[in-house]
Amino acid sequence: MARGERVKLENPDWCKNCGICVSVCPTDILVKGRDRVEIVDLEKCIGCQNCELICPDFVLKVVADDEN
Repeated sequence: MARGERVKLENPDWCKNCGICVSVCPTDILVKGRDRVEIVDLEKCIGCQNCELICPDFVLKVVADDEN
């Protein structure tokens, strides 16, 4: 994990709201929303990539801060 990386919704329309990413987020910044997962406090993201690695639909991506 590189410093200064954060998660973003790369392909939000692909999200099925399964909640798998929510269950693996160590900082609890992801929550199940009405139609898709939502990021509630981006500043707490540590860039661990757990969500990106586990998402079966390639919805989330960890990118450098300046790409968010």
